[in-house]
Amino acid sequence: MTLSLGWLSGLFAGLFSAHVLQTLCFPYFWRDIFFLLKVVRYGARLELSKLTSSVRTVLDRFVQQARRIPDKPFVIYDGRVHTYRDVELRSNRLANVFLEAVKLRKGECVALLMNNEPDFLCAWFGLAKVGCSVAFLNTNIKSKALLHCFHCCGARTLIVGSDLVECLDGILSSLLEDNIQVWAMKSQSEHPQVLSLLDKIDAASDQPVPAVLRAITSLKSPTLYIFTSGTTGLPKAAVITHLQSLKAAAGFWAFGATEDDVMYIPLPLYHSAASLIGIGGTIELGATCVLKKKFSASQFWNDCRKHDVTVFQYIGELCRYLCNQPKTAKDQVHKVRMGVGNGLRQDVWREFHSRFGNIKMCEVYGSTEGNLCFMNHIGRIGTVGRSNFFYRLLFKYDLVKYDMVKDEPVTDPYGFYQRVEKGETGLLLSKVSTMSPFFGYAGSKQLTERKLKRNVFVKGDAYFNTGDLMAEDQEGFICFRDRVGDTFRWKGENVATTEVTETLGLVDFIQEVNVYGVEVQGHEGRAGMAAVIARPGLVLDGRKLFEHVTRDIPAYARPLFIRLQEVMEMTSTFKQQKFQLVQSGFNPSTISDPLYVLDYQQESYIPLTDSIYRSILAGERKL
Repeated sequence: MTLSLGWLSGLFAGLFSAHVLQTLCFPYFWRDIFFLLKVVRYGARLELSKLTSSVRTVLDRFVQQARRIPDKPFVIYDGRVHTYRDVELRSNRLANVFLEAVKLRKGECVALLMNNEPDFLCAWFGLAKVGCSVAFLNTNIKSKALLHCFHCCGARTLIVGSDLVECLDGILSSLLEDNIQVWAMKSQSEHPQVLSLLDKIDAASDQPVPAVLRAITSLKSPTLYIFTSGTTGLPKAAVITHLQSLKAAAGFWAFGATEDDVMYIPLPLYHSAASLIGIGGTIELGATCVLKKKFSASQFWNDCRKHDVTVFQYIGELCRYLCNQPKTAKDQVHKVRMGVGNGLRQDVWREFHSRFGNIKMCEVYGSTEGNLCFMNHIGRIGTVGRSNFFYRLLFKYDLVKYDMVKDEPVTDPYGFYQRVEKGETGLLLSKVSTMSPFFGYAGSKQLTERKLKRNVFVKGDAYFNTGDLMAEDQEGFICFRDRVGDTFRWKGENVATTEVTETLGLVDFIQEVNVYGVEVQGHEGRAGMAAVIARPGLVLDGRKLFEHVTRDIPAYARPLFIRLQEVMEMTSTFKQQKFQLVQSGFNPSTISDPLYVLDYQQESYIPLTDSIYRSILAGERKL
């Protein structure tokens, strides 16, 4: 008896000691394990479906939910409720129109240029039901960039929202010359060669088209093309497979959302966050989403209270806008318990918590086309995700040393890259493998190849280059530091400096341009700035430059600042030097070159004075 008691007390003492040791040395062990098991279980289910005939897509899941919960609200838009049945039947009508009037066939690609509205979803699902892949066009892109998007994804048909038809002014003739059908979400069209859809939808059957049309044999077949800016200038069509869509649709679920949640989606559907994670995640759960045409900081919390929102999607800039709103007594009167997004700065994160309550902010890191995803399931402020021994077994990534002045990775004497130490900042590379494939971009193998780094650590290996500088601390928490190369982020959009450079280069008085992003106090990302050299004998014309920029460049990509130089600095490899320009910023008191700022009221680029500079830092001047 004494022996048994001694054995039991020893066992309890051992277990208690192990628990204390685990708590002190590995405080996140069990939370990591449970989260990873949840994700792995979902991934295993997808892998198993690839080996069987039960290949299920996000659309299949939607059809299933429409049968299971037909009367449940799926989308609430502008105060009107659209149930799962409503969207199912209307997408059926569209599918029938696509087959009979538009005469689309399985395997074709169709471009969609629409703002956030229920018919965006109905058109998307209707196209998928007839077996078409869909290219989501960014509503900010214009002229040459818009034409380029058709060529790279091979779309022969365009569906445009009723409020965006005027965006085709200037390129409609080019579209028609290329034999591209243009259909508008209108009952009648003012242009004889722009065809109307709404009248045909009203007359169409709401019976489902044959399911065989949407059937697929491989989860790796493309379903969407989502355009992303990069170092090549013009937008790139990232290939989104059914596998990627299904993985993204599990995001809300992985963070603990349920079918009882109401999601608030104020982000544009043409981006993967709103469409793949937001809409896909709502469908996966059988939940309800409140879709906003455009984010409004003044309406945000009223919308959340009105519709009992519990989960919202964000980008860091969105949360800053909310914090900048006047304080009210109702700031913490809401049911929001969780936010899912990316790009949230530490200071804004803390202020958001202090102001609006202890809402769980779930940061997600991953690009549209990337093969790696980090999820901050712990909720540590200032981090984009968390890694551990088990995660590294499944997903191979590395942080390598990067020379910011030369704008290239550091190599050893044998030409291989060098890993950074824990806590150091390095370029994030993700190994391309069967477990983590990279599907690349449509229309050009060269674009896909440029995103890869080969022979990184050994001959023959291949890594996806994220273009992001990150740091991983001793506990495995990962922090975003900066972007490298020819892309920066502003207003929640990636800005391709090459594209802006080419557009500015068309101005008659500009000889050379170097576009880059600069940090602005109190703002996420980097504001566009261009160092320019004027042609001999010509001077900078602020009004003419303003007209050119506002006509041909999307609002988020326009250079807010101009630096007029006499000589453009170059690197040793004859690339334009950006590092020093980025570091020097836009302070007129420390820069001897003439500086100008974009002024919408005067419709010109005007001299950047010390007083204007101070008003920008104080947040008094809107950028």
